[in-house]
Amino acid sequence: MKRIPSRSFLLTLVLVAAFISAPVQIIAQENDALTLLKAMSDYVGSQKIIQLAFDSDIEIITPQLEKIQFTNSGEALLKRPDKLRAHRVGGYADVAMVFDGKTASVYGKHINGYARFDAPGGVDDLIHRLREGHGVALPGADLLLSNSYDLLAADVQEAKHIGEGVIDGVACEHLAFRNPDTDWQLWVEAGTDPIPRKLVITSKTMNCAPQYTLRIKHWKTGITPAKKAFAFTPPAGAKMLDAHALIELDELPPEAPEGGTP
Repeated sequence: MKRIPSRSFLLTLVLVAAFISAPVQIIAQENDALTLLKAMSDYVGSQKIIQLAFDSDIEIITPQLEKIQFTNSGEALLKRPDKLRAHRVGGYADVAMVFDGKTASVYGKHINGYARFDAPGGVDDLIHRLREGHGVALPGADLLLSNSYDLLAADVQEAKHIGEGVIDGVACEHLAFRNPDTDWQLWVEAGTDPIPRKLVITSKTMNCAPQYTLRIKHWKTGITPAKKAFAFTPPAGAKMLDAHALIELDELPPEAPEGGTP
């Protein structure tokens, strides 16, 4: 026999629906949003050593307009101006990168292969070189630049301070920005240490508006790295790859449709 929902249950559904559909009041304070973004940039850029852990999600749109999300987790150790160690694990790749200020080494554990290339300069130069020379997107790396504000605010057309949010139990300031091709949101920890806690980038030029999401789970500063933290020794039997093969060590499986990500 078909069960008839109780009156109290139906009333609960009505209240929930009303709550979900209620308009959200947005605090459109552009100067405030840019001020908070600058404070985050100044804080991160002033830290000589940063250790963090993160989760990331990246979406692709199939030719059938189906949205598929791929997830990754990882950690990074940054020592300004010219040392970086990072490790990312996903369903399709297990990748570590070590940068000692002169050479960058990228190792794919899942293929037991590595690539090396000369990279004189600092971490900022390395991020630019990976993007421009090797096609590695690194969408969340902008947050670690020594002066991320200049890049992040360069083509902002609209900025909003949405209000407060909570990420992993941490009170944050919720910021939203609009660029010509993307909308992006940033949650910055409230208080004296404006740590970036979450980043969402939404493409406006692709069907179904795919997104990239980065969540920073752990953040430590002022630690002392291990003596050989930024040295790389290839594992036994690892094969050396051409430096341009680095694009194959990105966050997506090789068969993912091109042009279907933010």
